Amino acid sequence: MKQIPLSIPHLSGQEARYVTEALETNWVAPLGPNVEAFEAGMRAYTKTEAALATSSGTAAIHLALATLGVTTGDDVFCQSLTFVASVNPIRYVGARPVLIDSEEETWNMSPAALRRAMIQAATRGRLPKAVIVVHLYGVVAKIEELSAICAEYDVPLIEDAAESLGSTINGRMTGTFGTFGIYSFNGNKIITTSSGGMLVANDPHLIERAFYLSTQARQPVLHYEHTEVGFNYRMSNVSAGIGRGQLEVIEDRVAARRKIFQRYTRAFDMLDATQYQAEVEGSRANRWLTALTLPGGMEQRDQLIIRLQQDHIESRPVWKPMHLQPVYRDVPFITSDGIDVSGRLFAEGLCLPSASQMTFTEQALVIRSVRQGIVEDVRRNVRL
Repeated sequence: MKQIPLSIPHLSGQEARYVTEALETNWVAPLGPNVEAFEAGMRAYTKTEAALATSSGTAAIHLALATLGVTTGDDVFCQSLTFVASVNPIRYVGARPVLIDSEEETWNMSPAALRRAMIQAATRGRLPKAVIVVHLYGVVAKIEELSAICAEYDVPLIEDAAESLGSTINGRMTGTFGTFGIYSFNGNKIITTSSGGMLVANDPHLIERAFYLSTQARQPVLHYEHTEVGFNYRMSNVSAGIGRGQLEVIEDRVAARRKIFQRYTRAFDMLDATQYQAEVEGSRANRWLTALTLPGGMEQRDQLIIRLQQDHIESRPVWKPMHLQPVYRDVPFITSDGIDVSGRLFAEGLCLPSASQMTFTEQALVIRSVRQGIVEDVRRNVRL
């Protein structure tokens, strides 16, 4: 039986044309017409002033922090319920992560927890040098509230929109509310460049600085001269060609994943206490992955993952929060009221196959397997 994957690349058919052009014209370096066109396309799609194509979303976060001057001894607030790539760049620049809990509705950073963290930091005279908010699985965070809190304390906001390209609130794209926005084009994202990222901002001077750092901080002189440490973070013209073809179909991919999410929610109406990420009023989530919680907690979730594997269906727990990761257990974790929301969501949360090319028949198989797995779990509990 064919494996039903969680999320895989979905090519448009145009990628080959742009990649072939790059190969035939020998533009295979990290610059060229595809890079310029892809950056221009992202500026137009996100309605931002400046964009920089990078080798990964992680590189884009690192560049954002470096451009803001975050360094050793500084604090950076970051959502705990996220992939580790959101937090690691804080360590790259020598700063300390301070992890912020999620709220129950969108599963993203809690405005109440952020405000509490800001008050504590202001009292100590140690405000963060940046706040990193994540739009988890493509669902829009309460970004207007979060950005207002950051503005109140004059702290730069970095939006990790790695999973949320195409998600909007009141017609505005995620990734455009902060000082910087970042996107990821990893192979499992809603569109891909094989691997790659994008850094966007409405201040072109910030992107100019990020570009300088991304090209080994080379000075504009005839000889190779460097007055500070830079990075090798540019996207190749070949990868950008894939991105151009992908960007042409982004709205189709969003529509497909939203339909997949809607079919899941209709099919699982009968499941007691199942919780999905809510969409803030006025928002449109790209529903990169459909995530839900199960009432039986981690044991039921893990049993269901095994059941799905037996049926050749890929599924995963939601991200393990950073405050529960061994590498980050020594850093502060701040909740809104002492209750660990992120930990509960991790214990109960499951991601289901959401690839935009998944067929109706394939999704029906997933739905049947989930239902059967839950029925089996109920029977086991009755016997106990």
